Amino acid sequence: MAGAMRRRSSGRGISKKKIVDLLKSGSQVWNSWRIFTRFSFSIVVEGISLRGIDLSGANLGDVSFSSVDLSNSNLSRADLSWAKFFECDLHSTNLSASDLGMAIFGDTDLVEANFENARLSGAYFGGCDLLKANLINAQIDNTNFRNSILVETIFSGARTNNTLFIEVDLSKSIGLEMIEHEGPSVADNRTLETSGQLPLAFLRGIGLSDAYIDYLPAIQNQALQHYSCFISHSSKDQAFAARLYADLQAHGVRCWFAPHDLPIGAKTWDSIDEAIRLRDKLLLILSKNAISSDWVEDEVNKAFAEERTRSDIVLVPIKIDNAVMQTSEPWALKLRDQRNIGDFRKWKDHDSYQIALRRLISDLSKKPNISGTP
Repeated sequence: MAGAMRRRSSGRGISKKKIVDLLKSGSQVWNSWRIFTRFSFSIVVEGISLRGIDLSGANLGDVSFSSVDLSNSNLSRADLSWAKFFECDLHSTNLSASDLGMAIFGDTDLVEANFENARLSGAYFGGCDLLKANLINAQIDNTNFRNSILVETIFSGARTNNTLFIEVDLSKSIGLEMIEHEGPSVADNRTLETSGQLPLAFLRGIGLSDAYIDYLPAIQNQALQHYSCFISHSSKDQAFAARLYADLQAHGVRCWFAPHDLPIGAKTWDSIDEAIRLRDKLLLILSKNAISSDWVEDEVNKAFAEERTRSDIVLVPIKIDNAVMQTSEPWALKLRDQRNIGDFRKWKDHDSYQIALRRLISDLSKKPNISGTP
């Protein structure tokens, strides 16, 4: 039936030239004509140049464009739902705030195209070039980026859910860590293999488990660069802990927080025990607040016990004040005698904090095994 309607379109006296003239007349004329025709036939635009045209706010829903030059055009706020673009040129085209729901892009040039605040729900990008395209704050749920070029494509603030990153390289994409994940998405093995080290927030956001994330360097033929950490801290030191957590993750150190201020019970402590066992290191933030809490001595003892089991260092203490050096607690005396405690006392000073951070990251780096022993 759809094919028959396409064949009848020419019988209604709508020539290719008429379509082009209507488009070039601007959005108001075009929209009025579409209302008049009541969408009773399919519209196909092919093999023409509409370069630089202003069709902002135009109703272009379900229109098929084939080998059409729409580069440097203004299609902002346009209705392009169910539209089709095959081998078209939309280089530097403004598609901001447009509705591209269920649109199809096949082998189309979208270099530096602007999709900011656009709706791309269900859209398909097959073999498209999205070099430096702007997807800031775009809705890209159920969007398929199969085999597309996403070099320097900006994803900051984009909203995803069941978004498909299939056979793409995300290593040079921008703002992946700032995507808003409204649900899990899909990145296939080829994408993960070729993209290298991706932001932890992105990997978790698309729904990968921590166990799988830990396994990623193996399928990428990369050595694990840093130890994973379980961060133990008092909620009263949340400002420092949150800053350190963000900075460590930004440098590729996988981190987890301890829920110390939940009511102490079997499930809470069991989860802490398990977390310590599953992570390479226990990063202990020492402060007056931490030492006055009930949990710190217990966790230090757990870390020492884990070290005996592993025959390796687990506990990595850092201090943000002098409390640990002044207390007479036996466990603190043992800690002072056996460990060099990282110094973050001047963490509110930018330069001092960065020096301490670099030292900590270096200490958390996995050193190559040059002895030849396992």
